[in-house]
Amino acid sequence: MARGKITKRSIDALISNELDGILWDDSIKGFGAKRTKAGTVTYVLQFRMGGRESKTRRYTIGGHGSPWTPVTARAEAERLSILVAQNIDPGEADRQRRREAVDLAFDNYADRFADACVGKGWRRLVNQSLRIHVKPVLGSKPLPKLTRVDIVAVFDRMPRAQVANIRNVFAVLRRLFRWAVSRGDIERSPMEGMETPPAVKARDRWLSDEELGRVWTAAPHTHHCFGPIVRLLIVTGQRREEVSSLRWEELDRKELLWTLPGERAKNGEPNRVPLNDLAVAVLDGAAGSTTWPRSGSIFATSRGGPFTGYGKGKNKLDLLMSQDGGEPVPDWRLHDLRRTLATGFQRLGVRFEVTEAVLNHVGGSRAGVAGIYQRHDWKNEKREAMKSWNDHVSAIIRSANPRS
Repeated sequence: MARGKITKRSIDALISNELDGILWDDSIKGFGAKRTKAGTVTYVLQFRMGGRESKTRRYTIGGHGSPWTPVTARAEAERLSILVAQNIDPGEADRQRRREAVDLAFDNYADRFADACVGKGWRRLVNQSLRIHVKPVLGSKPLPKLTRVDIVAVFDRMPRAQVANIRNVFAVLRRLFRWAVSRGDIERSPMEGMETPPAVKARDRWLSDEELGRVWTAAPHTHHCFGPIVRLLIVTGQRREEVSSLRWEELDRKELLWTLPGERAKNGEPNRVPLNDLAVAVLDGAAGSTTWPRSGSIFATSRGGPFTGYGKGKNKLDLLMSQDGGEPVPDWRLHDLRRTLATGFQRLGVRFEVTEAVLNHVGGSRAGVAGIYQRHDWKNEKREAMKSWNDHVSAIIRSANPRS
């Protein structure tokens, strides 16, 4: 077992020597250069964790050649010796460093979290929040290295006016870090102690009968997909994404029923929506006949992709309504059509439980013990409510278009 200072000269001599062996450095304990039968030299560090009784371990620094020279290998051996003195296994530290650089890099970890999310609506919110607001700030910083300062930087970058967005991003990050803690990837969440952003004031906007009639009249003049989507939002009360992603195989014309699968519903719960006459007429128009296709997306664009032009469609709709001779319409959103149906149901005397069932709400009358034990599906009541709503909207349409 040769000993001496590991230098360029001693390494050159070791390489020229045809005998295999290890040259141990005489100044750094455990630092050595091992020659193989192939004539190559590898730098190593031999050490014990826990005293003389513990097993001897050997860590490979790397083969002789760029970047490992006697000088750089010596510097690395000194760094590793400090870790050993601190009772840190260099091999484990190296594995953790590599894991943090790849598996626990925030951008990679965020993608895995998003893939694990259940519910199409929630997953969409997670992906959007991470892509737009979080990844540009946190990048590939290792998850265990993130601090509260890093998280605050995410929110400082967001406009103060985006109250709802800030609250959504907070919820996404809080869930992500809780998931990481539950998996053992981090000890504690960097968001511990952070105050939840204030709740957004709930919107109470709903459209009057006069406004609803004007929306119905103008909708077909916007876009061949957007117009029917708006009308279905009015007569079914379902969510925007649920309507725009509607597929023919979800519909039963004989039973006049739309079965929304749970994987497409925002809350993950399936819903059976009775189709009234107005809804059937809209779908007949989309099909081009009273015979509906067996499969396929109803509102696919000319390129075959899903419809996403809500902003342009809504702007065109607002423009048309500003030119129809009526009074200016206060600010409204497509989601307000859902609230308009719920308000209309209340005016028509529909039971609250039936409204909840039509809207596919899991709160209110369907929460807690009631949601577990009261399994009545309100099928007949929902159909009657949708018929009453159909008659009400039909009267509105006739009033808005007296000559038609």
